[in-house]
Amino acid sequence: MTQTVSAETLRIATWNGDFSRKGPGLLLRDLLRDDPVPGIATLDAARADVLLLTDVDYDAGLVALKALQARLANPFEHLFALRPNTGMPTGVDIDGDGLLGGPRDAQGYGWFSGQGGMAILSRHPITLRADYADMLWKDLPGTAIAADDPAHALQLLSHGAHWAVDIAWGDEPLTLLTMAATPPVFDGPDDRNGRRNADELKIWRLWRDGAFGDVPPHPVILIGKLNIDPDPSRGEGRRGEITAVLNDARLQDPLSGIATAEFERAGPMRINYVLPDARLRVTAAGVLPPEPGAGVHQLVWVDLGRP
Repeated sequence: MTQTVSAETLRIATWNGDFSRKGPGLLLRDLLRDDPVPGIATLDAARADVLLLTDVDYDAGLVALKALQARLANPFEHLFALRPNTGMPTGVDIDGDGLLGGPRDAQGYGWFSGQGGMAILSRHPITLRADYADMLWKDLPGTAIAADDPAHALQLLSHGAHWAVDIAWGDEPLTLLTMAATPPVFDGPDDRNGRRNADELKIWRLWRDGAFGDVPPHPVILIGKLNIDPDPSRGEGRRGEITAVLNDARLQDPLSGIATAEFERAGPMRINYVLPDARLRVTAAGVLPPEPGAGVHQLVWVDLGRP
């Protein structure tokens, strides 16, 4: 259940809602029909001021995203999305099935370019600070990529994208560090996806340490689908990076231990996060279960105030 939000409070949310389809243009088709679209009611109920979606199909004109927000009871004034790495061809048989062009041969899993990308909807202006989606995995300092990785020379680090964006809020902006990481499963003994998932978390730790330039003096929020649960009894993955994130004194974890998805086989897991700067005041936080037909992920929200 959500809380009443005052004018001095900012509600930040993320959701891996099911706004992806099996072909280009199909999401827009569904949104333009008069039929109900699963997920819209959940977005309305969240009453977010800033919302990161981590499973929404991308098109160059943001036509589908504009159609989605037009279906909302209270549409957002500002939209942001860039082409994700999902579905972007590599020309390499990464999964070793003897065929080229499959979804696992893309830079990020996807049947077509832009499938299941990211988008930000906001009631406050959005400014891109940095885009690391085109960083090669091998170029990350201390990378975990294997020397014999089949796409070593050209594999991008980001499954979807890594954007640092500034959200205007009062006298001082907030910087969101966004991501939608590779699931650390669906691979073999090489642990390729586990390695990549850990490095997708690592990039933002290095960023906060100043490895890519000056860190802004204003508060920073890590947000998105980190795709790994810190609890070793829930799911797979290399937990060193998620443990480092959650133990970072610069961030706070208002929903520690709370599951954010319910999978049929794996059960409850925590893979979606909003981790605010420790300098911010958390006034409330929670998860919102999806409506029927809107996927298995819960919407994660945090209400923030100035100190």
